[in-house]
Amino acid sequence: MQDFFRNVPRYPRYLISFSLGIFWNLLRPLIPLLKRPLTAIALIGVLVGGLAFISFTLQAMLGLS
Repeated sequence: MQDFFRNVPRYPRYLISFSLGIFWNLLRPLIPLLKRPLTAIALIGVLVGGLAFISFTLQAMLGLS
């Protein structure tokens, strides 16, 4: 049981490093697209549109006005 409590502080560090690794691997292929203005504008537009879509969908599902 003592080993369990000794390992508990390691879990948040693992979660942070795991999450950062996932985000880094998702964003790494998009970095070259940001170097050209046309693709950068399109990529930013897609990201903003996706966030707006998720926001509107959640507002409608939760009944928020």
